[in-house]
Amino acid sequence: MNSVRNAIVAAGLLAATGTCLAAGAISLEREVTVDTTPDTVWKLVGNFNALDVWHPAVVSSTMKGAGTKAGATRVLTLGNGALIKEKLTAYSSTKHSYTYAITESPLPVKNYSSTISLSPAGEGKTLVKWQATFDANGASDDEATKVMQGVYDGGLTRVGAIFKK
Repeated sequence: MNSVRNAIVAAGLLAATGTCLAAGAISLEREVTVDTTPDTVWKLVGNFNALDVWHPAVVSSTMKGAGTKAGATRVLTLGNGALIKEKLTAYSSTKHSYTYAITESPLPVKNYSSTISLSPAGEGKTLVKWQATFDANGASDDEATKVMQGVYDGGLTRVGAIFKK
């Protein structure tokens, strides 16, 4: 059960950005304050092909296309072997933000679009925000939201731990 949940969570992370142009009906936002500057945090989370470096459910990430250009794609492999395919839809290193959509995933979501963004939080800290819109797919809205919260919380907890002083 844990491996399936981890796979779903990891897939959710990657699926954070939907392939449809229309936003989903469900909104989700999670955040963490990190003990270092946005420029330093961006070196870790700003690489679209590095989710396997900082998300505990993702064991590998492979990319096609330029990682900072809209249209680049990545395939995430979860610990249970499940795959999540995502497409970069917007990227700004100056704004410390990127948006992506899930194109294929075992997660219980569709029309998924997600943005990861960083902003200064004072005293040399960074607010890391991960937000998404999506529709539930094969699950209730509450179940789909809980799965995606687990994906986000797993990744954000890891980012916070990496930069803990």
